[in-house]
Amino acid sequence: MSVQAVAVKMAEVELKDVAGKDSLPAISPLTPKAEEKKSENNSTSSPAAAAAAGDPSPVTAAPNPVKMPQASAMKRPDQQQNGGEAFVNCDGTVAEAPRMKKIQFADQKQEFNKRPTKISRRSLSRSISQSSTDSYSSAASYTDSSDDETSPRDKQQKNSKGNGDFCIKNIKQADFGRREIEIAEQEMPALMALRKRAQGEKPLAGAKIVGCTHITAQTAVLMETLSALGAQCRWAACNIYSTQNEVAAALAEGGFSVFAWKGESEDDFWWCIDRCVNVEGWQPNMILDDGGDLTHWIYKKYPNMFKKIKGIVEESVTGVHRLYQLSKAGKLCVPAMNVNDSVTKQKFDNLYCCRESILDGLKRTTDVMFGGKQVVICGYGEVGKGCCAALKAMGSIVYVTEIDPICALQACMDGFRLVKLTEVIRQVDIVITCTGNKNVVVREYMDRMKNGCIVCNMGHSNTEIDVASLRTPELTWERVRSQVDHVIWPDGKRIVLLAEGRLLNLSCSTVPTFVLSITATTQALALIELYNAPEGRYKQDVYLLPKKMDEYVASLHLPTFDAHLTELSDEQAKYLGLNKNGPFKPNYYRY
Repeated sequence: MSVQAVAVKMAEVELKDVAGKDSLPAISPLTPKAEEKKSENNSTSSPAAAAAAGDPSPVTAAPNPVKMPQASAMKRPDQQQNGGEAFVNCDGTVAEAPRMKKIQFADQKQEFNKRPTKISRRSLSRSISQSSTDSYSSAASYTDSSDDETSPRDKQQKNSKGNGDFCIKNIKQADFGRREIEIAEQEMPALMALRKRAQGEKPLAGAKIVGCTHITAQTAVLMETLSALGAQCRWAACNIYSTQNEVAAALAEGGFSVFAWKGESEDDFWWCIDRCVNVEGWQPNMILDDGGDLTHWIYKKYPNMFKKIKGIVEESVTGVHRLYQLSKAGKLCVPAMNVNDSVTKQKFDNLYCCRESILDGLKRTTDVMFGGKQVVICGYGEVGKGCCAALKAMGSIVYVTEIDPICALQACMDGFRLVKLTEVIRQVDIVITCTGNKNVVVREYMDRMKNGCIVCNMGHSNTEIDVASLRTPELTWERVRSQVDHVIWPDGKRIVLLAEGRLLNLSCSTVPTFVLSITATTQALALIELYNAPEGRYKQDVYLLPKKMDEYVASLHLPTFDAHLTELSDEQAKYLGLNKNGPFKPNYYRY
């Protein structure tokens, strides 16, 4: 017999014993303080509470073995004129309870039963939002909730200084964006050190930089650093979903010409780039690009601008690929710096950044449990390595697809099974692309995916997943939440498509600020190098960042970890044939 059953049996015996006694307490022996405590607990399991609630069922003792004389008196719901409550004894007589302080729940119950209308819920949401501005967080950047659905292109906005040379979502969010930027500055030590060291020299004085990158708090720190070094900047977003609206507002308030907002259309995207480039009385002489769209637009629409442009700095696989194509065809008009293949970008931004942000992006959008899930990752470059390491550590079963036998061998040696996508497409739970290629996941593969399969992209471009093939009459698109869509087949099967095939981490979550400090510092040094290089040093070709600069960027970040480099002695430096101050590795060295 269980403990509860024994307790109930004992309670029944005690009740019988009490009922047989001649002297019975007329009222509950509970003290007022105990009664109050009992009311606060709102215990409906007691016989008194059940009777007060009008429960017609027979009175039974609570499972807890409490002192049972209390159970012999039952509350009667009849209210006396004096406001007290009556108790019914076991012999049928009624006795009035003494006046006790009670907690009333009637009004609260009535309030909870009131269901607000859609309008009142919206009003409540507004009032909460307005009363919580002091605790505003960056989460606002990653939702599409906005009472103002007017396109920024249809607005006339000006900052506090009367300047209106920008186009953003809402200039009133500038204060919130400034807080985001200040937080980012604390995690970007190298960029802040560069700003402090070079501010007096102004190495970018006279530079007119037009940029097309993700507009986030980290990019804002880069832009303000470039401005502190003497440059003028005009900026657009390289991704229609990655802009942090409040950061764009803070930049506009600070005097930067920014043209970007979260959720742009394709037409908006190109319009914003054109507004950056095509402005009367201002012509860029440097380009900072992420993906090659800005370079492509100038080359297509304003080719004469290249006569005054000193160089291009490109940081993505896709953009670098485009530059090498132009160079091979003899159409590259200016020198270009390949930041993507610099060691500090490849080994830190691509690897360590993606190792953390892949999990963040998937969790925020799908709340998926990684343990035991079967995941296929297309591509085992630095991005793929980071994604594989993160998901393996979370307990996922990870497969890899790869075209390069060297990368393929690395995947095998790291413990991953190398497969063709066709071999596992029916069984995997998550498909992640990170190749920089096009049509990696086509309609044929998506037709064969299991119900609920998550499909996303970690490469820069949105060409890796053939999203266009899903926009057909027989398939239904259902928006689940921001950046999350169900694509439903006629038989009811559905896949979960994230960010419409665009870059997952910056579209749906954030990336580690410290890692972006490394990339942003590399970009700033590349701009300084190209802008100040004497004529003839760089020809119309694509160059890697000098090894010495890579090492300098890394050294700026070491103090954060209280790290101390070992110095070569003269004898050691002579033996290795190196300069004591570097560079320490030849250009052909592979880290």
